[in-house]
Amino acid sequence: MSDSIRSHFRAPIRETDPVISAALQAEKERQASQIELIASENSVSRACLDALGAEITNKTVEGYPGNRFHGGADYADVVEREAIERAKQLFGSAYANVQPHSGTQANQAVFFALLKPGDKVMSLDLAAGGHLSHGAKPSQSGRWFDIANYTVDRDSGVLDYDAIAAQAEEFGPKLLITGGSAYPREIDFERMRTIASGVGARLLVDMAHFAGLVAGGAHPSPVPHADIVTCTTTKTLRGARGGIILTNDDDLARKFQPAVFPGVQGSVHLQVIAAKAVCLGEALKPEFTTYAHKVVENARALAAALMERQVAVVSGGTDTHVVLLDLRPRGMKGQIAQDVLMEAGITSNKNPVPFDVAKPADWSGLRLGSSAGTARGFSAADFTRIGETIADLLDNAEENATRSDAVTRARDVVDELCTAHPLYE
Repeated sequence: MSDSIRSHFRAPIRETDPVISAALQAEKERQASQIELIASENSVSRACLDALGAEITNKTVEGYPGNRFHGGADYADVVEREAIERAKQLFGSAYANVQPHSGTQANQAVFFALLKPGDKVMSLDLAAGGHLSHGAKPSQSGRWFDIANYTVDRDSGVLDYDAIAAQAEEFGPKLLITGGSAYPREIDFERMRTIASGVGARLLVDMAHFAGLVAGGAHPSPVPHADIVTCTTTKTLRGARGGIILTNDDDLARKFQPAVFPGVQGSVHLQVIAAKAVCLGEALKPEFTTYAHKVVENARALAAALMERQVAVVSGGTDTHVVLLDLRPRGMKGQIAQDVLMEAGITSNKNPVPFDVAKPADWSGLRLGSSAGTARGFSAADFTRIGETIADLLDNAEENATRSDAVTRARDVVDELCTAHPLYE
C-alpha cells in the first residue's frame, strides 16, 4: 500500500485539513459552552454521531429496499427497513418513507404527489407560526400554487377554528395544512380533519417541531386524523437532520414512493438513514417518554419566568417546546434581543409574531425552545433561572450603561449551567 493510499484511509482530519478541523473543534466547543435555545435545534446522541460518520456513507443507492438501482445494497436495505419499521411503530402509522433529506423535501414530495401547479392550498400564515414550505412566497410552493393563509385570533394568539372553517368553505382548498415552526399551542387535529373533510381537502399535518413530543406521549398525535403527516427527525425527536412521511392510506402510500424518488430527490443519504434509525430506536425507549414530558415542563417554566418579569409571550404560554416572545410592547426588534442573548452565550433566533411586518429585519419576535437544554439535563428550575436571565438581558439590551453588566451576569449563569451539564465528554 502506498503512503498516499494509506494516508487516505487512516489520516485524521486534524492532519489532512487543519482549517476545517479547527472550525469543527471550535463549533464543538461553542455548543458545549453556550445554552442552545433555538427551537429547531437539539443535541444528538453519540450513537447518532457514530452513524453519521459510518462507512455506509460511501454507498450509493437509488430506489427502495429490495428494489435498488445499484448492487451491493444488502446492508443498506437492512438499515432502511429498520428505520421504516421503527417509524411505523413509534407513530402508529401503516406507512413511512424515511428518505426525504429534510422536512421541506417531505412537504415538497406531498405537493408533488397530490397537486398540480395552480391548485389551491390553505396553510397557517408564516407570522402566526407557519412554515416556508407551506406556501410562503419565496419558496417553490408559494410560486407554483394558489395559497391562502389562515391565522390566529388577534387577542388570544391561538387558532380560531370557526374562522378557519369559514375561510376554507370560501376558498375551497385541495390541500389543508396545519402545523408549523413557531405555533406554541396544541392543535385540535380532529377539528382540522372535520374542516378538511367538509371542503373535500386532504389534511396534511406538519409535526416537524413536535414529533418528539408525540413520540413521547407529551402531545396528541395527528396520525389518526390526518391524511398525511410529515416531520423531521431533529428538533424534539433529538436525531439527525432529515424528513419522514407517514400515512395510513394505502393509495397515498403508493403515490409517495415515486414522489420522493425519483420525483423530488435522487440517491439516498444512507448515513443519515442509519442515524434516523438510531434516533427512532432511542425514541422507542421508556426514558424518551420522560425526556419528552420534561421538554414541555421546561418550556412552561421558561415561559412562566419570562411572563413574571413582564416579558410578553405569544398566546400566554406554551404546550410544546416553543416559547415565542412578542417584543412589540417593549418597542424592540427581534434582532436586538437575539444579539444581546448571543453576547451572553445564549443562542436564539428572531422570528415574526402574529400580525407582524413582513420584512425579516423588522420582525418583533424572539423564538426560544427547550429541547436542546433538556437533552443536556437542564431542569425546570434551571429554565426558570434562564428565563430570569433573559429578562434581565432584555431589560438592559438598549441601555449602553447597563448592558455590559447584564451580559457579564448572564455569562456567569451560562458558564455555571454548562459546566454542570457537559456535552460529549
